[in-house]
Amino acid sequence: MSEPNLLLLLLQQPFKYEFFIRGVIVAILVGGVNGLLGVYIVLRGMSYIGHGLSHAVFGGAVVSYMMNINIYIGALLWGLISSIVISRVSRSGMVRADAAIGVISTAGFAVGIFLISSTRSFARNFEALLFGNILGITDMDMLVIAVVSVVVLAFFLLLNRMILFTIFDRETAKVYGVRVDALDLAFSILLAIVVIASMNAIGVTLLAAAIVAPAISARLLTNNFTKMLILSTLIGAVTSFVGMYLSFLFDSASGATIVLFSAGVFAATLLYTSLHRMYHKHSHGRIKHRHMHIHKGEHDHEHD
Repeated sequence: MSEPNLLLLLLQQPFKYEFFIRGVIVAILVGGVNGLLGVYIVLRGMSYIGHGLSHAVFGGAVVSYMMNINIYIGALLWGLISSIVISRVSRSGMVRADAAIGVISTAGFAVGIFLISSTRSFARNFEALLFGNILGITDMDMLVIAVVSVVVLAFFLLLNRMILFTIFDRETAKVYGVRVDALDLAFSILLAIVVIASMNAIGVTLLAAAIVAPAISARLLTNNFTKMLILSTLIGAVTSFVGMYLSFLFDSASGATIVLFSAGVFAATLLYTSLHRMYHKHSHGRIKHRHMHIHKGEHDHEHD
């Protein structure tokens, strides 16, 4: 068998397994939806909220497990309460939003760690929530992620103009009747739901990077909001797919591999844009210098 055919067989091998195909579908959905939400977070300078909510819901998941309740229910309630409390506290002006998120999210995560450490018998059950286990995704997990993806897409399609207005000119948006605070709260709740739907796939400790990295990469490549949304979604989906594939080949943790590959794409994008700007700056400088030299020559000729 020739080397190209052998390589092709090697590349196709993972797709023979049903669990891998299921994992790939989930990875693409999770990567895409997190990339989409990440644009709003990055443009608003709210990267800390993704980190905060991903940690906060962990406590609710652990409490639900101890009470023999579906972990999604507890995590959802915890996430919604955290979102509302963070929104109310930050709006009051008494405490900055980042400080409120820091306290609330850390407290929620600490509750989960405390309960796990005091009842070591079920500690292993939460490894997937902490670090992700995309190959252990169930049909219910897939359904939840698919529904959430549709909801997020509808949110951005229906409220695109208001979201754009709120990001770039909040005060003017308020004057024109946009309920900025309500939109912020709705987004925080939506983010909490996405975090909960994604936590089994990526893990709460790694999820913040999966949300922010595609959006930052897209931000480096374009200033157009619509293009940024599309690029971030594509980058999130593609990096998740490739990361998932690499995790199978190297027998590594899927969540960590996806995040590492996403970080690598960000680093490559940063390098590309830096070199691109340096080249254009250098080219512009040469053109400007040449123009000044020609202008000076013409000026000297006139004096002669």
